[in-house]
Amino acid sequence: MSDGANVVNVVFAGLGGQGVIKASDILADAAFRAGRDVKKAEVHGMSQRGGSVTSDVRFGREVLSPMVPRGEAHYLVVLSASELAVARPLLGPKGVLIPPDLVDEAALPNRKSLNVALLGALARHLDLPEEHWLAAIRAALPERLHEVNEKAFRLGRAAALRA
Repeated sequence: MSDGANVVNVVFAGLGGQGVIKASDILADAAFRAGRDVKKAEVHGMSQRGGSVTSDVRFGREVLSPMVPRGEAHYLVVLSASELAVARPLLGPKGVLIPPDLVDEAALPNRKSLNVALLGALARHLDLPEEHWLAAIRAALPERLHEVNEKAFRLGRAAALRA
């Protein structure tokens, strides 16, 4: 699914304040650094009040539209258990669900880094070099958060291996 020629569809879903948009920004940047064409779209809803947020990222050799058609996501990354049922119809029949409980929040150096930990789990499925992921994380976050989020990313990668 992620050989660079075909378009890869990833949908992030969660609640406002969980870092859904930040996670999609990091993926888009990592894919761009890997030389892929990238398109991104987001729906904020009542995100500033903790409402539903989704963000689509599509990348490949050539991407024509930023929106992932319903039921065609190859990967669905969900940051809040309350959004699982709402977002599941976005996932394609052979798609991969990355749920919020894949990573033990108690193991995270900072519970706010769950979004980056789930990116680590997603990274196990995508053909994007780790150095591009880490560069994208560093570019998206202030320096004081780099170490915590790099640890979270690696915890997510390890969790995906156990799943």
